[in-house]
Amino acid sequence: MNFDFSDELKQLRDEANRMLREQCPPKAVRRVLDGAARYDAPLWRQIGELGWLGAGIPEEYGGSGLGREGLCVLAEEVGRALAPVPFSSSVYLATEAIMELGNDTQKQAWLPLLAGGKLIGTFALAEDAGNPSAGQVRAEVSRGRITGAKLPVPNGNIADFAVVAARDVAGTPGLYHVELKGPGVERRSLRTIDPSCDHAKLVFNNAPAVLLGASACGWAGIKRLLDRAAVLVAFEQLGGAQACLDMAKNYAMERYAFGRPIGSFQAIKHKLADIFVAIELARSNAYYGAWAISTDAVELPLAAATARISATDAYHLASKENIQTHGGMGCTWEFDCHLYYRRAKLLGLTLGSAPYWRGQLLAELDMRHAA
Repeated sequence: MNFDFSDELKQLRDEANRMLREQCPPKAVRRVLDGAARYDAPLWRQIGELGWLGAGIPEEYGGSGLGREGLCVLAEEVGRALAPVPFSSSVYLATEAIMELGNDTQKQAWLPLLAGGKLIGTFALAEDAGNPSAGQVRAEVSRGRITGAKLPVPNGNIADFAVVAARDVAGTPGLYHVELKGPGVERRSLRTIDPSCDHAKLVFNNAPAVLLGASACGWAGIKRLLDRAAVLVAFEQLGGAQACLDMAKNYAMERYAFGRPIGSFQAIKHKLADIFVAIELARSNAYYGAWAISTDAVELPLAAATARISATDAYHLASKENIQTHGGMGCTWEFDCHLYYRRAKLLGLTLGSAPYWRGQLLAELDMRHAA
């Protein structure tokens, strides 16, 4: 079985890489990191014009119809460039939730606007520190009104609406569309290790809420959404890890010590080799995940967990050893190493920590063994 991407998707990857290198250099990331803006709005508009935001949306709903494999390709390049845009929360989560659970009227109303970048969405699940679980969903919806609080919410200060996990009067978890600029919604900014990614606390006080679909999806529906998003985040992590390896390798070839490049020393070679092996393992698992989400395979929970674990480990290792390869200079604000280390730490907690996904993997393997 061939898990590699098609020639068309490889061409898309090359074009995305070229555009982001030109339009999203490290100084663009630093502008958001320093607080000059919450996100790169011009880059977001350009991404929308190129059809990236509608990659997973069928053409009948205004999307570009590239499919989820195309979305995986784009996610890797967004991660490689550390693009300071609400791509993951709006595309992997909010858009996917509407695609999977929304009725046709909801899809017709919201998906074309999301595909064109005229609407920005986010996903509000967590209500405090901790990993995703049904018990974590405590917000309540009654008679079309939601009450509760969500934190941290990625891009909560930027988004026009949120897909919010909440319980109905029967106690069943479901996903609800909530306008964040409407009545009964309060937003509070949160500080994280990576200020180039906006986060907020959302407080709902009888805010209007519209259920996605005809009935509450339950925790199983929410978990399936998280599995698909985990694969896409794994591709972001993969892109960031590869960028770290490239930075470390280039520096090791240019930096001289004792009359020779530091890359010729065995200790540096071992560091770079370890990163390479971790990335290749993560890439294999991410490609397996891409196949699973593009074919809606029953192996998705297993593929998502393995992709998530290996990509988290690879990005953490690559970002850490990139700093070490640069030595004392790697710890300074002026060098870009810390930008990737910050993002690696943040993405490592997005959608649940690595121990959570290891638990999901073990549970999936136990279930398969019992069967």
